[in-house]
Amino acid sequence: MARPSGATSGRLPVPPPLCRDHALFLDFDGTLVEIAATPDLVRVAPELPLLLGAIADFLDGSLALVSGRPLDDLVRLLAPFSGAMAGQHGRERRRSDGSVLGSPVPPALARAAQMLANFAERHPGVMLEDKGGTLALHYRQAPSLEVGCRERVRRVVDATGGALKSIDGKMVVELMPRTAGKGQAIAAFLAEPPFKGRMPVFVGDDSGDEEGFVVVDRLGGVSVHVGVGPTAARHRLADVAEVLAWLARSVSL
Repeated sequence: MARPSGATSGRLPVPPPLCRDHALFLDFDGTLVEIAATPDLVRVAPELPLLLGAIADFLDGSLALVSGRPLDDLVRLLAPFSGAMAGQHGRERRRSDGSVLGSPVPPALARAAQMLANFAERHPGVMLEDKGGTLALHYRQAPSLEVGCRERVRRVVDATGGALKSIDGKMVVELMPRTAGKGQAIAAFLAEPPFKGRMPVFVGDDSGDEEGFVVVDRLGGVSVHVGVGPTAARHRLADVAEVLAWLARSVSL
């Protein structure tokens, strides 16, 4: 996925503190936790669920995680935090009232899964993660295969005739239905209470977050990119530690 037009890699200001009329949306891997060698090795700081709970209270429940991970993963990793979450780039959403919405899986995804599984089996170090409604082809253990992995996913996408799309991430290429995306997930939350009518703030670190930044900026909100590199976001934080410190300061004011 190419960066949106208007993306910049230059110096950007840090985001302002959170206000009580904000609606906060947070990516997970690379934003709230450090990226691990494989998704199952991620480590969550014991204080993170408590911090998220405090922020949710500060914002009257207007906090949602928006991640590429499956919803069940987020629920397990962030327990006892019980707020709103979107998994698999919005293909599954737990709303603030606890109800869960899902989307049907198109047949093209199952066919794509088989093609990518065959590719992964032939290339040691490449791992296919089937999340149920999206796919992720990881090559962190075989970085020399980056070009091959991305090209293989492109061919699979082309073979679906537009039913699926891909997003290039950090040592991963994700494959999902055309209707999925973090921008759509954020927009869906903003149409519902308690998010409706609030100014959106979105913090993320990867290519898959860029469309979320575009949606938030269009609504006059605050977009925050974590780390270096070009981005459409209008603010920047250096790393996970800076994100956590910024969040903590916001609720201690």
